[in-house]
Amino acid sequence: MKVETLNLKMDVYNIQGEKVGEIDLDPQVFDGKVNKKLLYQVINAYLTNQRKGTANTKTRGEVRGSGRKPWPQKHTGRARAGSIRSPIWRGGGVVFGPKPRDYYIKLPAKMKKLALKSGLNAKYINQALLLLDSLQVDTPKTKQFQQILKNLNLLNTKTLFVTAEPSKTTRLSCRNIPYVFLKRASEITAYDVLNCKKLVITQDGLKQIQEKIKKK
Repeated sequence: MKVETLNLKMDVYNIQGEKVGEIDLDPQVFDGKVNKKLLYQVINAYLTNQRKGTANTKTRGEVRGSGRKPWPQKHTGRARAGSIRSPIWRGGGVVFGPKPRDYYIKLPAKMKKLALKSGLNAKYINQALLLLDSLQVDTPKTKQFQQILKNLNLLNTKTLFVTAEPSKTTRLSCRNIPYVFLKRASEITAYDVLNCKKLVITQDGLKQIQEKIKKK
């Protein structure tokens, strides 16, 4: 998907919800291009990499039990049985069960950057991107952060706040609010961008993200 012309000026708000200025977006980052196939590939790899791969089942050679034949092969009237560790017996081994494995998928850094760029463009095109001059809470009070959400019309909305370096008071103030997340700009991924309804970035955070995407 590509949008030919984008207005590369965005309004900047403060935590009171008041417009305090405008900012020019970097045309090398906000070019209107959204690569859906790349986004799918990168996010699928991200989710796959969260798997621990520790599931383990025991084969018939690993379960406890004697190797003695339970009863003679013939003349008992029973079905033939060679071991109590057979997979068809209760407590026996598991056939083709999961074993510990590494699910990690390694992707080039360039793909991750392009996916992040596509995610930001998608949020911008869908008007789900909001810029703040700064995000600072004086005291660690959940009530104060709730007021910020109310000022920005973000109550009960799954929102990701991104800043260059979140303060301790800001982290403590938002950690108990459902559907509100806070991340450093240096750690943000394409999955983070798409896994929220609204994306709120501070000016210093946006600068850091744009530099990260353009860095070769």
